[in-house]
Amino acid sequence: MKDKHIDIKSYLDADERKSLLRLLTAGSVDDGKSTLIGRLLFDSKKLYEDQLQALERDSKRVGNAGAGEIDYALLLDGLKAEREEGITIDVAYRYFSTNLRKFIIADTPGHEQYTRNMITGGSTANLAIILVDARTGVITQTRRHTFLVSLLGIKHIVLAVNKMDLVDFSEEVFNKIKGEYLELTNQLGIEDVTCFPISAKEGDNVVEKSERTPWFEGTSLLQYLETVPIDQDRNMQDFRFPVQYVLRPNLDFRGFSGKVASGIIRKGDEIMALPSRKTSRVKSIVTYEGELDYAFCPQCVTITLEDEIDISRGEMLIKPDNLPFIGRHIQTKLVWMDEEPMDRSKQFFLKANTNTTRATISAIDYRIDVNTMEHLEGKDFKLNEIGQVQITTAKTLFFDAYKQNRATGAFILIDPITNNTCAVGMIEKQLDEADLLQEDLPTLDLPKLGIAPEHYEAIEKAVKELSKQGLEIVIKK
Repeated sequence: MKDKHIDIKSYLDADERKSLLRLLTAGSVDDGKSTLIGRLLFDSKKLYEDQLQALERDSKRVGNAGAGEIDYALLLDGLKAEREEGITIDVAYRYFSTNLRKFIIADTPGHEQYTRNMITGGSTANLAIILVDARTGVITQTRRHTFLVSLLGIKHIVLAVNKMDLVDFSEEVFNKIKGEYLELTNQLGIEDVTCFPISAKEGDNVVEKSERTPWFEGTSLLQYLETVPIDQDRNMQDFRFPVQYVLRPNLDFRGFSGKVASGIIRKGDEIMALPSRKTSRVKSIVTYEGELDYAFCPQCVTITLEDEIDISRGEMLIKPDNLPFIGRHIQTKLVWMDEEPMDRSKQFFLKANTNTTRATISAIDYRIDVNTMEHLEGKDFKLNEIGQVQITTAKTLFFDAYKQNRATGAFILIDPITNNTCAVGMIEKQLDEADLLQEDLPTLDLPKLGIAPEHYEAIEKAVKELSKQGLEIVIKK
C-alpha cells in the first residue's frame, strides 16, 4: 500500500513537471482544423465516455462527415451557428496531455472577418499549425494566416497538408505544396517550418505514422508536438519585472509582487527601478511555498529590496546593465479589433503589462493588405485591419521590441468610453522626436501669429504640459 502511494505521488510530481505547449490551428474554411484537433483528442484516448457518447449522437444529428461517420469537428464547434454552418466562429480552447507534454490548443476561425479572433488565440501560442487542403494547395487565406503568425512572433510552424486521401496520398502533390509554402516562409523570415502529409478524417500521420505514406520520412504530428523544443522561446537574457502590487501585510515587510516577464533574478543581484533609476539589491525572493534563491519567467514572485525605494504599480525592476527602451514615442504594428472605426482625434488608454497611460495615434505610416502583404495608403483603420502607426503616450513607457521580447513588446488600446479593447500592438522600435511624422500635427507659427519673443518660453512650457497628456503640437519660432 505504501509503495502504491509513493507511485501515485511520483506520478503526480512527474505530471506537474511536464512542459506546456500552447498551439493554434489556422487555415481556410473547411480545411479541417476542428476535425484535426478532434482526431488528436480521439486517437490519443483523451476523451471521456460521456463525451464520446455525445459526439456519436451529435454526429448522427448534425454531423457533416457522412452517414455512419464520426464528425470530430463537433468536439470543438459547440456554438449553434457553428454547427448549422459547419464553420468555426469563436476561438475554442482544448486542454489535453500525453505522457511527455501538456497541450493547450486554440482552434481559431479561418474567415477573414474573424481575424481578431485568430490574433487573440495566437497571442500566447508557441507553435502554429497551418492547414492546407491538398486539392487546392497554398491559397490567399494560407498567405494571410502565415503573415499573421509571423506578426505574432510565433517561432515554430507546422504545415499540415490535409485531405491527402482525396489525392491518393500523392508525394508529388505534397512536395509541390511544401516547396511553394517554404518560399513564402523564407520571404517572411520564418526559420522553423515542418511539413506533414495528413488526413484528419482518416487519422493518417496524426497520432500514428501512416502506412499509406511510405515516402514520408518524418514522424507523426503528435510525436513532433511532444518533442518540439520550446525552452529557448522565452527571453532569459533581459530581466524585466513589471510591478503589479506593493505587498505590505505588516510594518516589517514591504515587497513588490508581480510576474517575471523575462530573464532571471537572483538573491543579491543589483536592480534598478524605472522610471526613478534608483538602485538597490535583492534581499529576498518570496513565494507562497517559501523563499527562493532565484526566479525566472514566467514565475509569480514577491521581491524585497535591501533599501527603501518608492516603487508603485506600473513601474518596472530591471538590471542596471540591461535597460529596455524608455520613452513616450513608439513605432508599432497595430491590429484594429473594434467594430467602431479608428478615430484619431480620440485619446485611448494604452495598457502595457501593469502600466496604463493615455495615448494618441499621432500618425499612420501605412496599412497592410494581409492577403498580398502590400503597403496601402495610411487611412484610419476599420475592424480587422492591420498597419504601422506611431503612438505618443502621456506617461513614459518601458518596453522592448516585440521580436526580442514578446512580454514587454506588446500592448492593448482601450476605448475610455466603452471600455472595449480597440486594438493590439506589437512594438517595433522607439522613435526620436526627429523621427516623428509632423505633417498631421497642429502647428503654432509664433511669428506669423504676432507673438512677441518674450512669451515664447511660457508657450513652450504650456505645449510641454499638453505633450505629457498625449497631445503633440509643433512650435515654429
